[in-house]
Amino acid sequence: MLIALLFVLGTVSCTLFLAVNGLYSASDDVIELTPTNFNKEVIQSDSLWLVEFYAPWCGHCQRLTPEWKKAATALKGVVKVGAVDADKHQSLGGQYGVRGFPTIKIFGANKNKAEDYQGGRTSDAIVDAALSALRSLVKDRLSGRSGGYSSGRQSRESGGGDKKDVIELTDDSFDKNVINSDDVWMVEFYAPWCGHCKNLEPEWAAAATEVKEQTKGKVKLAAVDATVNQMLASRYGIRGFPTIKIFQKGEDPVDYDGGRTRSDIVARALDLFSDNAPPPELLEIISEDVLKTTCDAHQLCIISVLPHILDTGASGRNSYLDVMLKMAEKYKKKMWGWLWTEASAQPDLESSLGIGGFGYPAMAAINARKMKFALLKGSFSEQGINEFLRELSVGRGSTAPVGGGAFPKIYTVEPWDGKDGELPVEDDIDLSDVELSLKMLDSSKLLLLLFFFFYFFLSISVLSSL
Repeated sequence: MLIALLFVLGTVSCTLFLAVNGLYSASDDVIELTPTNFNKEVIQSDSLWLVEFYAPWCGHCQRLTPEWKKAATALKGVVKVGAVDADKHQSLGGQYGVRGFPTIKIFGANKNKAEDYQGGRTSDAIVDAALSALRSLVKDRLSGRSGGYSSGRQSRESGGGDKKDVIELTDDSFDKNVINSDDVWMVEFYAPWCGHCKNLEPEWAAAATEVKEQTKGKVKLAAVDATVNQMLASRYGIRGFPTIKIFQKGEDPVDYDGGRTRSDIVARALDLFSDNAPPPELLEIISEDVLKTTCDAHQLCIISVLPHILDTGASGRNSYLDVMLKMAEKYKKKMWGWLWTEASAQPDLESSLGIGGFGYPAMAAINARKMKFALLKGSFSEQGINEFLRELSVGRGSTAPVGGGAFPKIYTVEPWDGKDGELPVEDDIDLSDVELSLKMLDSSKLLLLLFFFFYFFLSISVLSSL
């Protein structure tokens, strides 16, 4: 009995010891970080890291622990999830400005500029934020940018950053500009004295310019000085700075809980734009202007060469166009251009893409800036095209240079009228002339025969008289 009691007490003591001295163990997918391994594991890593700074005695940290473990397991092999006992390793917590527990930071491309995680404390919210940050990191790598916060931040008072595309809103101008607008608005509520607001300012300004360009002004970035425009701050329950809210017509405003870098803000703005944008227009290549305008305005233009109308009829052609429209809707966030032409209508274009003469329908994706293209190798179906475009969207697939290094001659043609094709009508042959000729021919022969007999009998008469 005594031995059993000692065993129980020992187990409880061990459990209490673990609870006080750490929230994670080696069996968890959460990587324990210390001043000894932090630089090697996180700073020198190419991976995206989510790091929790916690204290074992912190109740909020203890409640977060199971969610953090679930998120780490879900993100295993995709995003690194770590934890720092900042009560034990105070120097490491102090290095990253940790003032409360738990504090979660995202270490992206620029490991020297960690970003505060502001999202929910559930595993789902943590995973969503991690994947969003990962997507921003990948986009930055694709575009050649290093990602992370920019250096040399300046305050609003010093006029840091080019703020020409950030729209300043007030109590008086807000409803007219935002509430009554068909556009999407991302509005930052700030205080001039707020350090986080000062840090955000150049990122917000840079994002505003890029978003304006990429969405043609359909998504707007704005700012409200909440210390001056207190009616707006009260109306939307602003309690901290900066607070960013998203406004869409007919919907309640929602909080933006993404990253605070330019790339994060731009990525969210483009998602909002594509969610609200109609599907891309599918245009027939009837002139050079249609091709060049579409391909020059988009990162990729998807071109289909469909069989001749006599081979498919209107219903067959429409079925191909329907497949293209479905794919355009599915990939509308990519903001690609979509074009089609009839087989042999643009022979030089087909030749430059290595299509020409057979194998219709065919599809090519062209990057007009690089003058490179990729051809659909699979079937011209939803599944085949989806696989082709999915590979392109992640930078895979083989490409080749466009023949001649530039767009070839494009012929001006009549647009399809939506009807079935008709065979060329041949001219009817008028046989009346032929019949008349035969009649004339018969008459002449008859006259000749009569003349022959007349001459024959005349000759007989002359001979007999002699």
